[in-house]
Amino acid sequence: KIASAMGTTSPLLLDAFRAARRTAIEAAIFSLFVNLLMLTGPLYMLQIYDRVMSSHSYETLFVITVLVVILFAGMAALDFARGALLARSAAAFEEKLKHLTFDLTLDASRVGLNVADQPLRDLRQIRQFVASPALVAVFDAPWAPIFLGVVFMMHWLLGLVALIGLILLGVLAFINERMSRHANTSAMSLTSEADKHAAASIRNAAAADAMGMRKTLRDRWTKLSDEANNHLLSSTDTIGGLTAASKAFRLFLQSAILGTGAFVAIRGEATPGVMIAASIIAGRALAPIEIVTSQWKNFALSTAAFRRLTKFIEHFPVRSERTALPAPKGVVSVERIFCQPAGAKHPILKNINFSLAAGEALGLIGPSAAGKSTLARAIVGVEPCASGAVRLDGANLSHWDMDALGKYIGYLPQEVELFAGTAAQNIARFRDDAKSEEIIAAAEAAGAHQMILGFPEGYDTDIGERGSRLSAGQRQRLGLARALFGDPVLVVLDEPNANLDAEGEAALANAMKGAKARGATVIIVAHRPSAIAFVDKLLFLVGGEVRAFGPRDEVLAQIAPKQAPVLRRVVSDGEAANG
Repeated sequence: KIASAMGTTSPLLLDAFRAARRTAIEAAIFSLFVNLLMLTGPLYMLQIYDRVMSSHSYETLFVITVLVVILFAGMAALDFARGALLARSAAAFEEKLKHLTFDLTLDASRVGLNVADQPLRDLRQIRQFVASPALVAVFDAPWAPIFLGVVFMMHWLLGLVALIGLILLGVLAFINERMSRHANTSAMSLTSEADKHAAASIRNAAAADAMGMRKTLRDRWTKLSDEANNHLLSSTDTIGGLTAASKAFRLFLQSAILGTGAFVAIRGEATPGVMIAASIIAGRALAPIEIVTSQWKNFALSTAAFRRLTKFIEHFPVRSERTALPAPKGVVSVERIFCQPAGAKHPILKNINFSLAAGEALGLIGPSAAGKSTLARAIVGVEPCASGAVRLDGANLSHWDMDALGKYIGYLPQEVELFAGTAAQNIARFRDDAKSEEIIAAAEAAGAHQMILGFPEGYDTDIGERGSRLSAGQRQRLGLARALFGDPVLVVLDEPNANLDAEGEAALANAMKGAKARGATVIIVAHRPSAIAFVDKLLFLVGGEVRAFGPRDEVLAQIAPKQAPVLRRVVSDGEAANG
């Protein structure tokens, strides 16, 4: 019911709600007893004034005092248990969705969304809300009418004063929500923009300092941050002012009930004990509304987080379990694919059609912005096709489980993406079951073994976040070793020699020849002629379309007849240099 009220029918979210429901229901049952025990104090006061004071009985005082101590101890235990249950309910909700939200984050990042990490932050916000005092107030709120009814039973005039107070506090809570909604939304949006700008500045700190951009970037971040702070201050002031007003009004209302109780006691229509008890019970009835008002920002943030998470889940298809397919041999066929990455107004790739036999090597060449990197990404399955299909041994890549498929693919992106950890962990793709000999074999295949041995701790050297402790050439060679880990049947390299020296280029060529020799299919995006020395075929892309495809020498003669002899000579020199 809660999920439906929040506007979602997603089976995954409904499943998460069901996982959290049992402990939440138990917490609600505990709330029943906690709120019943809340009457202990008022009833104790009532008995003190109406029985003990009039009878001067020490025995009665002792008995009810011992009883009150026991009841309050029980209330404390139940209140603790309720909080613990809510914390576990929040954990159960998160447990059901944490793997999904991590996948959503990666999917969002892959299509270039600036808010890629939003699902993880939203799930964390929802968990914190469920385990917070705000939700406890929600469980206590249904008891407000019951406490109000108890006050009415004591005297109708006391109940009327409490009812009027309850309505006025509800009006203040409504005003709080209306006045703070826009400021909260704007503050969250601007804070997100400021955080993204700061993260981008941190990533590019060296370039920023080298080109004197630090002050400009700082001023831009300051402007965004100040604007977000202004909205946040506006929201905080609104919520704080109304919370203070609610608290003061609740305290005044308790005094008003006390005064009303004195009035009816003077008239002989109630006892002094009723006067005190009614004031305490009315305060208890009004407390949840005051808490909700003070926690409204938390409510707003969590509601917005839930709606965003729902949109993410509905927008990105959930990966379902796939039937395990046999290990491929490396036959690649690209069948009339069109690709239009997120944000692009027109297709980047148009009607791309070619095939490769297992063990063949293909060079992707063409001018800048021809779509070579997009095609490389489509071939390894990380760029979705608007139409057409990429197949490996006849199976559409979309029919594979990505984790299972990844074992057979080696991919080196244009910008080498390494992770915080050791060189060995990065080569092994962070697999716990990777063997040392497999890691070393991949490094040797990439010609990076001696380079890694020169690191301070060898293979156990921590390379830093994004490989920050390595040079660009070292990152590229380490990325190549990772691509070759596990002897994949399909190796796709996007400008792998962009940062390599002569030694690195020779190692790259040997690595590709070794991959071909063991029967792997190799696809390499290249600008330098030396990088295509070992390929069997060339595919020439211009404007996202195939202008030429076929054996290397034929394509060279076709696309550059005057330059073909020069290119052929460069290629021959490369072949000779690489043995």
